[in-house]
Amino acid sequence: MAAATPSSSSQGNGGQGQINILVLQGPNLNLLGTREPEVYGYDTLDDIHARITARGSELGATVSYLQSNAEHELVNALHAAPSAGVEFVVINPGAFTHTSVALRDAFLGVALPFIEVHLSNVHAREAFRQTSYLSDVAVAVITGLGAEGYLYALEAAVQRVRAQQPKGPRDSGS
Repeated sequence: MAAATPSSSSQGNGGQGQINILVLQGPNLNLLGTREPEVYGYDTLDDIHARITARGSELGATVSYLQSNAEHELVNALHAAPSAGVEFVVINPGAFTHTSVALRDAFLGVALPFIEVHLSNVHAREAFRQTSYLSDVAVAVITGLGAEGYLYALEAAVQRVRAQQPKGPRDSGS
C-alpha cells in the first residue's frame, strides 16, 4: 500500500472553505509508468498525484490519497472518510471495478458522492472490463482520457461540493 500525504492550499478558492477530496487508487495502479504504458500511459502514480495536488490547490481543495492492492483497505478508507471530513471521492478502482460488491456497498453505506475514473477506455477493451459494479451509483464515470481524467474528476467534484454549500448573503450593491 502506498499513501501520499494530504496536501492543501487556500489559493484560488474565492475565500470559501477548503473542500476535502479523497482519491482512491485500486490494485496495480502503483505500477503506472511501467505497466503496459501503451494502455495506461507513462505517468507514474506520483506524477498523477502531483498534478491533482497542484490543481486542487488552485481550486481550494485538500486532496488525500490512498493506493491499495487490498480491497479491504479501500473499504476501510471509505468507512473512515465521513468522520475525516471527506466531502467527495475520486476513485480508480482498477480491477475491483469488475468484481467488488464490497466497494459498492461501502459507497452506498457512507453515502459519499464519487466519480469513477479509468485511464483507458474500458468499453474498447475486453468484455469483462466493460462491467462495473460502481458506475450506476457514481455521480459520473470518466474513462479513456488518461491522467487528465483525474483532473476533470477533481474539477467536477469541487464544482458539485461548492454548489451544495450554503450561499452567503448577497451584496446589495450599495
